[in-house]
Amino acid sequence: MPFSLPAGGRLAALALSLTVALGSAAAAGAAPPFGPQAPQNPATAANGTATMHGDSASSGTTPHPGPGTSAVKYSRTALASACPTVVVGSDGYVITLCTSIFGQTPTVHLLDPATGADLASLALPKGSLFGGVYAYLDNADRLVVVDGNNNLVRVGHHRTDSGWTLRTEQPTPLGDAVPAGDNIVGLTPDWQGRVWFATSGGVIGTVDTGTGAVRAISTGEGVQNSISTVPGRTAVATDHALYLLSAGPDGTPVVDWRAPYDRGPARKPGQLSWGTGTTPSFFGPGSGTEYVTIVDNAAPHGNLLVYRADGGPDPICRIPVLTQYARSGTEDAVIASGRSVFVTNTYGYPYPALPEGAPASQPSSANFDGGLSRIDVDAEGTGCSVVWNSPVKSAALPRLSLADGKIYTVSVTGPTGSAGLNTFAQYHHSVIDPATGAQLTSSYLGIGLVYNPLQMRGTATPDGTLYQGTETGVVRISRR
Repeated sequence: MPFSLPAGGRLAALALSLTVALGSAAAAGAAPPFGPQAPQNPATAANGTATMHGDSASSGTTPHPGPGTSAVKYSRTALASACPTVVVGSDGYVITLCTSIFGQTPTVHLLDPATGADLASLALPKGSLFGGVYAYLDNADRLVVVDGNNNLVRVGHHRTDSGWTLRTEQPTPLGDAVPAGDNIVGLTPDWQGRVWFATSGGVIGTVDTGTGAVRAISTGEGVQNSISTVPGRTAVATDHALYLLSAGPDGTPVVDWRAPYDRGPARKPGQLSWGTGTTPSFFGPGSGTEYVTIVDNAAPHGNLLVYRADGGPDPICRIPVLTQYARSGTEDAVIASGRSVFVTNTYGYPYPALPEGAPASQPSSANFDGGLSRIDVDAEGTGCSVVWNSPVKSAALPRLSLADGKIYTVSVTGPTGSAGLNTFAQYHHSVIDPATGAQLTSSYLGIGLVYNPLQMRGTATPDGTLYQGTETGVVRISRR
């Protein structure tokens, strides 16, 4: 999801009730294995630490363990900024792209992996509040981002005699490919070294950073989420349809298929735009790329849509999710791994800022119920079924560790209105069993806006430390 300033609520008792248990694996108490992980993109840093969603496939998984279920310790790096993208270089240093609270300036920070201390920062030219959030880390540990002047730049970190410094490298202007008043939303590389981008106005393009050539097409539909790539394929979700694309001989995007979805009667409370709130995610039990999925905006409940990536615009399943509530919807990218997809409910989650031109939601507000569901594709790849529902109120995008087999998130307990979220709500490091949906542990982090994770996703390092962006900085959670 794009950067936002949401809110949360308090979950009193942590005894979970599994309201649905379908599928032979779940009924037998043994979940099918998760993974494999999506293919490693040669143009990015290592999977799990290269993008907000872990990898260019946007799987929401990591090959690294999390802090686990034992006692944890945590520290907070105050940056006076909301920090949606946290990535980790091969040298262990943590790079985060934040938006400052005062001035709403995009700023890159370099954090000390031992302490989380802010070692260096670099402000970038300001663009749209909701543009440029989806940066990625390249294979040389440089953060790739589009600045407010529509230049694609790489931000490298370098040690000097006086400490660390950040500087922009290899700028590539996007020129007329981005119309005046438009802004970049999604950004990811493909396997040929091109950088794909999508704008809020619906332009989809590629950049050859070697020659500077920019090729683009226009869908005429808005884009508010990131984009995803696997070998030979790029997925973009507009506010009307899911697109699967490839690159022509000169790099021009080619639409392989377009799948319209039910965008619902209006924007839902707890979503930032009228349409899907999910970034497309590739997954599958064989190569990790067989399927691509989004959640639509149907009323009263969104549907999980799963497509064969090498197929066409007809989904193999369309199944309502989070139906344990009267109404539901999601602004969060899913976790997708093996044959399983995990969907969080953000319906009613209050955002103090919306993209320019966002239509009014219907209704204007709602309670935030939270909740998380697991849906599995059947072994034949012809349908889907709900495995379990969990009432955990996740205030962050969860992440699945393929190393320790646990889902990590930040849950919230307490008042769910905007004022309550920033003043009285309590936030917890929570661990969930992906096989059953049971909450395994919950460790109190803190209260109020300094710990509000804004429905952003944490990133685990190889040693099991979790870095979680919040409304005012980054929280570092590690084993004791």
